[in-house]
Amino acid sequence: MSTQTNSTQDAPVLLRDKSWARWTALVLLAAGMFFCYIFMDILSPLQEYLQSTKGWDPSAYGRFAGSETFLNVFVFFLIFAGVILDKMGVRFTAILSGSVMLAGGFVNYYALTDSFAGSGLENFMNHFVNLPDTWWNITPFYDGMPASAKLSAIGFMIFGCGCEMAGITVSRGIVKWFEGKEMALAMGAEMALARVGVAVVVLGSPFLATLHGNISVSRPMAFGVFLLLIGLISFIVYSFMDKRLEKEMGSNGEVKDDPFKISDLKYILSSKVFWLVALLCVLYYSAIFPFQKYAINMLQCNLGVTAQQAGFVFFVFPLGAAAVTPILGNYLDRKGKGATMLIFGAILMIVCHLTFALILPATQSEAVAYTAIVLLGISFSLVPASLWPSVPKLVDSKLLGSAYAVIFWIQNIGLYAFPMIIGAVLAATNPGVDDPMKYNYTVPMLVFASLGVLALILGLILKALDAKNHYGLELPNIVGKDAKDDELEAEVLSAEE
Repeated sequence: MSTQTNSTQDAPVLLRDKSWARWTALVLLAAGMFFCYIFMDILSPLQEYLQSTKGWDPSAYGRFAGSETFLNVFVFFLIFAGVILDKMGVRFTAILSGSVMLAGGFVNYYALTDSFAGSGLENFMNHFVNLPDTWWNITPFYDGMPASAKLSAIGFMIFGCGCEMAGITVSRGIVKWFEGKEMALAMGAEMALARVGVAVVVLGSPFLATLHGNISVSRPMAFGVFLLLIGLISFIVYSFMDKRLEKEMGSNGEVKDDPFKISDLKYILSSKVFWLVALLCVLYYSAIFPFQKYAINMLQCNLGVTAQQAGFVFFVFPLGAAAVTPILGNYLDRKGKGATMLIFGAILMIVCHLTFALILPATQSEAVAYTAIVLLGISFSLVPASLWPSVPKLVDSKLLGSAYAVIFWIQNIGLYAFPMIIGAVLAATNPGVDDPMKYNYTVPMLVFASLGVLALILGLILKALDAKNHYGLELPNIVGKDAKDDELEAEVLSAEE
């Protein structure tokens, strides 16, 4: 026993074993996602201005909002991104994702500038992919869609490839630096910083768009592109730390002895519990991120306030989530109960969306709105902090990048479909309404609530399977000293036998 313990104590101290180093790596990774989330939702508070200045009706806005995930879903870019991550490693994929986001962001920005208006490219886009606006048209484009919305959608597609690639890369990077340590806290902190990005958007984007009394939707977009550049620089700086860590680990790549093969995906796709986690992810995030695209306008319509005033109301959602997520992550690291957290998160989400659907329109009360948004913020803290750290418990580390990619790909199906579904539902339930301040959001909110009900059912099934098969979803993430000593003692006894 003593020999084994001394051997463990004499092991070299890696860079990730130093608290300051692994948290610095987290800050660099999280910074890239922080700026990504800002850009992702930078037009969400501007739906009113997009309609009045660019002619984007709910259908056009919904198609644009869903376009972010189009290439990830239908060209399987996220699956390729997972393969790239497993074969090339975190630092290469991080820099690649940052570069792709920046390129897509610039195209998105240009589409909304005065330079695009009246240009030859605008004339070309007016005749580009003019498909009927009907159920079988799965593209983001349709006949009559404004040219600026079409080009914005193309840029958003490119940005989306980089953003979702960054998401799986950052998740893999956090596992790399925090496995066996404060992993749920680290993932919770990363998601919390991303939520702060949403808070920046809901207040900053309308402010920039109306600066000096001149409405310009391209102005906040330009700021977003600048932030994407800073995010790329953060990923580049991280790559130097990543390279040093791998040098200490004695390899230049993350997987050498047992390289990834496409055929290994069958081990992921054949897992029932993996599919439950993936479906939970798509249901839950489909009720959150598409909601964020419409939340400001929904509050405007129900409360009769400006975009800036609605932004102040919605502001408590990302900030509340940011404040609570690290606390819950720390609890999960030390106490566990991940599957239980998923169930509570789904329940809170149902209550929140039902409040927006049935109570807020009747009361038009800011107090009701604040209460529902606080509940949604807590829900949004419960689920990511428990969902993402559960994946390494279900999948071999060699396949972790691809596992995250498959989950993100399934999630992207929902993120692609539901903004367009909500846009179509909003238009269908508000016939003849041209004023973006007069929409009735009851049915769209009921759609979001139904996703929460399905997520709750899957969460209960997941907890039952974990109790039966002992996947460890309810166990803490941090392996304490006593647990390590017990494991070493078991190894010694086994060797003596």
